[in-house]
Amino acid sequence: MFWKTIVISACGAAIFSSLTQSSPIAGNSQPTYTSESHFSVKRSSIDVAPDGDLSKTFWKNSDFVEFDQDAWGKSHYPEVSTRVKSLWTDSYIYFGFLGRYDSLNTYGDEDPAPERWQLWNRDVVEVFLNPQPERVQHYYEFEVAPNNQWIDLEIDKTKEPFNSASWNSGFEHATRIDAKNHIWTTEMRIPLASINVSALRAGARWRANFFRAAGQGGDDHRKFLAWSIIPGGTTFHVPTRFGILEIVN
Repeated sequence: MFWKTIVISACGAAIFSSLTQSSPIAGNSQPTYTSESHFSVKRSSIDVAPDGDLSKTFWKNSDFVEFDQDAWGKSHYPEVSTRVKSLWTDSYIYFGFLGRYDSLNTYGDEDPAPERWQLWNRDVVEVFLNPQPERVQHYYEFEVAPNNQWIDLEIDKTKEPFNSASWNSGFEHATRIDAKNHIWTTEMRIPLASINVSALRAGARWRANFFRAAGQGGDDHRKFLAWSIIPGGTTFHVPTRFGILEIVN
């Protein structure tokens, strides 16, 4: 089995304009969550540096969710089915993605070190994460592409613009491409301190959603997948559709 491995740590400021962007919501009212999708995140006794390998012992006892439905709940695409794992420690929350693919669409031979504007216009996996679910309109976004390009964003939909161009999480990430079996994987390690979490305990219930963009060509030919679907939607940025991320031992 042939693996191509790329590792990098995130840094720098973000500028954000996306096919998944929607209009900000005026005022400070907090709408109600409407998704019951549920994912349990277990505790790990150790921390590891991301290397993109989801078969290592670190992930052995983690739970996972898997999805192949498009973000709007209209179609299924088993050829790009996507699995997500997650674990937490005192210092980090980890996410691992395993995605099938028929072809890869990236920004070619670009340097993966700088934050990449318009990363969402190529193949990518995304975590939308809200560790303070009482603030429905405020959350964080993390994206990684098969060639390990990345972007991270702080979102506040009560503001105009709703994204912060200066926020930097310092999250670490790594990818592997298994060309023989048409699978690519990524690991993300997100510092809890960067998302305003001073201490994490079992019993916490965050809100989150997971996304995947895949395929060649324009948006009318690409596939956009979601764990918690957004019926009738036209954007990923619908925080009321975030599922439940339950922190357990």
